[in-house]
Amino acid sequence: MTTTPVRDVATVQRRTLGVLVASQALGGLGTTVGIAVAAILAEDVSGSESLAGLVQTCQVLGAAVASYLLASVMGRSGRRWGLVIGYGSGALGAGLCVLGGAVRSFPVLLVGALLLGANSASNYQSRYAAADLASPSKRARALAVVLWATSVGAVLGPNLTGPAGRVAHDLGLPRLTGPFVFSVVAVVLAALVVGMFLRPDPLLLARELAGFDAAGRKGTSWGRVRQVLSEHPGAGAGILAISTGHAVMVAVMVMTPLQMHHGGAELNVIGLVVSVHVLGMYFLSPLVGWAADRFGRLPVLVTGAVVLLLAVALAGTAPMGASVQIGLGLFLLGAGWSCCTVAGSALLTESTPLEARTDVQGAADLTMNGSAAVAGALAGVVMGALGFAMLNVFAAVLTLGVLLAVLVSRREPLT
Repeated sequence: MTTTPVRDVATVQRRTLGVLVASQALGGLGTTVGIAVAAILAEDVSGSESLAGLVQTCQVLGAAVASYLLASVMGRSGRRWGLVIGYGSGALGAGLCVLGGAVRSFPVLLVGALLLGANSASNYQSRYAAADLASPSKRARALAVVLWATSVGAVLGPNLTGPAGRVAHDLGLPRLTGPFVFSVVAVVLAALVVGMFLRPDPLLLARELAGFDAAGRKGTSWGRVRQVLSEHPGAGAGILAISTGHAVMVAVMVMTPLQMHHGGAELNVIGLVVSVHVLGMYFLSPLVGWAADRFGRLPVLVTGAVVLLLAVALAGTAPMGASVQIGLGLFLLGAGWSCCTVAGSALLTESTPLEARTDVQGAADLTMNGSAAVAGALAGVVMGALGFAMLNVFAAVLTLGVLLAVLVSRREPLT
């Protein structure tokens, strides 16, 4: 077993967090710069409101598949290679979104959105990389710091919608493709930051410190996941909480820009509301992480469920043009998501043995994004048939899954 001094591990952890903060900021920009126009671009290219949510849904579905594939790469080769591959795939996807909008091809737009989902998958997997070398008492805060970094680029992203549109126009492209042009640049930079500076690899070092040889793992990946879920109820509870919170957030968020657009809101106002939402998701995450470490994972999950219910109540009762009330609802929607994601991820990580950690984390994010993809697809159908208010009622019912996760879980010792 290695005898690397603890203080050297602490130095590596600080460096790792610095690299992940930088890549998260760029990756967050690459993901959210197009959120404000995704549904509008889809409606414009497809000519159908009921199909408007499919671009964002495909992006979430792509993130689901990519999460598991990237986790498999990380299990064999470490975090760095998995993140680089994810960001590279995301940049290719953003380029295809530009092409799909330019040639007005809905299938190309959907394929681009699927690949762009790999960028989101990389950003979400980064939170686990932050926890690889963290001490148990600071694990939730390490996760939260990386999530917080996303706010730097993510809050800026939607507000670049107007300038990006002008850049696209100057390049001879449709204005709505401009944000995806910006996304290509940001995600390529994120890949370069990780590829050049995430050394040593935090997962590989954690394994070295534990005397664990990944080549000696037995059984299939899914077999290891099933074993962990059967032996560690906290892992299953973490997956349920993360997945439910993400599904609720996506179902409401993906259709809000279209609701505001139909109410006559300008693109810059829509972008501002999306920025406020993203601020709620990420900016408060350090406080959420501190609370999860100080008071426990389950109380923070309960808080997250309550905040989500309040959020959908505000958004669902807002008049179509009431940007302030919708913005407040979207901010709380993000804050509730943060509670579920930070506390749920910490609960999942500490409940999973090191030898199966990447397998279970990949399965968790696959489930998280798969659930959200289904919720996003249903959101378009529900809104088209019953309206935005009923969509929020649908989201409120989903929120009960977070409370179910708390009821079926039990506290487990930190690992």
